[in-house]
Amino acid sequence: MASGTSSLRLRLDRLGVLLSALCAVHCVAGVIIVAVLGLGGGLLLSPEIHRFGLVLATIIAALAIGLGTMHHRRRGPLFVATTGLGCMAFALFVGHGVEEAVLTVAGVFLVAVGHMLNLRKA
Repeated sequence: MASGTSSLRLRLDRLGVLLSALCAVHCVAGVIIVAVLGLGGGLLLSPEIHRFGLVLATIIAALAIGLGTMHHRRRGPLFVATTGLGCMAFALFVGHGVEEAVLTVAGVFLVAVGHMLNLRKA
């Protein structure tokens, strides 16, 4: 694999881990702030934010983990990240609240693990 492609993949994997962490913080903080303080429900728990996050996570994972899988020929990172994206997608279909937060946090955790596994195979 060309050095430029490998470097891009590494940066995308790191960005994927960072975005996963930010998403998890958003979900947990959003539920806590809305539940405890009753503030920001319209903005923090907006379905548009979650849809945008899922699209962004899917694009980054497809590029980074797809390139990684072609390079190292191991499907583990792809399987883990795809499972995480599935959890995140399923979270869009449950009501706002704990169920959505649990599915989303589990999903972003799995996507982050997929990116980290991909980084280890670099």
